[in-house]
Amino acid sequence: MKKNVNGIIMDMTAEEIAEHNARNASAPSAFDKAIKELRFQRDKLLSQTDWWGASDNTITDAQKKYRQDLRDLPSGLDTVEKVEDVTWPTKPQE
Repeated sequence: MKKNVNGIIMDMTAEEIAEHNARNASAPSAFDKAIKELRFQRDKLLSQTDWWGASDNTITDAQKKYRQDLRDLPSGLDTVEKVEDVTWPTKPQE
């Protein structure tokens, strides 16, 4: 493996190669990044409906289903393509 030091291309030492490989091995995969983003978006949508469950509100069956569908989203998603093609549930009227 090569490295660039001040514009000079040099061979990496065995120690540098090992460090490079270890650093890259721990990098998140494309799937990990995609599922993390999906969960972030899902959590954001869930948080926008938290008030539905307040003690002075009556949560409808449609609202319950929407929230459950959001919570169920990560299940069955085992490839980047499936994560990217996810169909988000439709938010019911409030």
